[in-house]
Amino acid sequence: MNNRIIIFTGKGGVGKSSVAAAHALKSSAQGKNTLLVSTDMAHNLSDIFEVRLGREIKNVRPCLDLYEIDPQYVMENDFTDIMKYISGLLSQKEIIGIGDMGLLPGMEELFSLLRISQLYNDKVYDRIIVDCAPTGETLSLLKFPELLSWYMEKLFPIGKVGVRVLAPVSKQFFKIEMPDKHAMNDIEKMFVKLLELEELLKNREITSIRIVTTPEKMVVEETKRNYMYMNLYDFNVDGLYINRILPQDIGNDFFDEWLMLQQKYIKEIEETFAALPIYRIPWYDEELRGEDNIMRIVKDVLTADDIFDAKTINDREHFEQTQEGYLLRVSIPGADKRDIDLFQAATDIVIKAGNFKRNIPLPNILRDHVVTGAKYEGGILNISFEKGENGDDK
Repeated sequence: MNNRIIIFTGKGGVGKSSVAAAHALKSSAQGKNTLLVSTDMAHNLSDIFEVRLGREIKNVRPCLDLYEIDPQYVMENDFTDIMKYISGLLSQKEIIGIGDMGLLPGMEELFSLLRISQLYNDKVYDRIIVDCAPTGETLSLLKFPELLSWYMEKLFPIGKVGVRVLAPVSKQFFKIEMPDKHAMNDIEKMFVKLLELEELLKNREITSIRIVTTPEKMVVEETKRNYMYMNLYDFNVDGLYINRILPQDIGNDFFDEWLMLQQKYIKEIEETFAALPIYRIPWYDEELRGEDNIMRIVKDVLTADDIFDAKTINDREHFEQTQEGYLLRVSIPGADKRDIDLFQAATDIVIKAGNFKRNIPLPNILRDHVVTGAKYEGGILNISFEKGENGDDK
């Protein structure tokens, strides 16, 4: 079985850090070398475990290390070569130095992810559990490698390397060997590193996204949008945790209306996310600080033997050949079809859903095809392609 990366996200204040910490404790108790990472700039692992953390990884118990990532420190100490690559790409070496790179939008997110990827590839840890920033920041974090590699392919002379490894969706059409990295220039090295990172994040056997929510109206609505956007960008969401559920026998009339509202939203969550494994976490009478309190979640909720297994809930986006041409299927569960828009821009399909947009590069075999129709049903956007006017089929 592959080593695993499990990423926890959710609206701010729902308790995702505690849920991630509980998984880390259970994993280490199983004898698996486990790293619990925080990418949220408002780190609170040190508060939860009641230890002082610095900029480096710290061991806190057998098989469990903690790490609060400082992106600026990571940039300056772990990726000096890549910093030089990016400075070269920007052609502003005399203006932008290593100390200023954090000012560029997305750079902190990129280097946090590159550090996690580096730790995964070192094979020291069986499981890397990531406590992410609130929802919007998490999505920005996860989609950044794909977005940056797309811009690099468009703006810089990647050449044959860029065309041949353009995107994971095109790999089914090409059976290729990656070129010798020593033969690539610096831009190509950075481009390939981004593609490798994107592949790691979207590998369903390795990386899972898990959402933490609470039974409250605003939180439930954001959870729905979060799930939709994660699927739009082809990430594998394979678990949902409903946190802070009040006990039914609380015995106080003051809580009656609150209990009724909670049950209403729990029902809505379970109906909306019926395809996902759903875990209910009770409201505890103490603040969840210290290992003993976090272990309450482990004992009460994380009892399943397969809690760390990767589960594929939705298929990856994929192209398939039809009698008329080709069909691209993209999973966007929970979307309102009135909010979905798409258009073809040169060699890309651009899909908009709500406030987010994604560019999906077309494989070479479809470069002379045009979109002839699109239909959204059952949470799947089906996009039809046929040969253009200058093609053989039309």
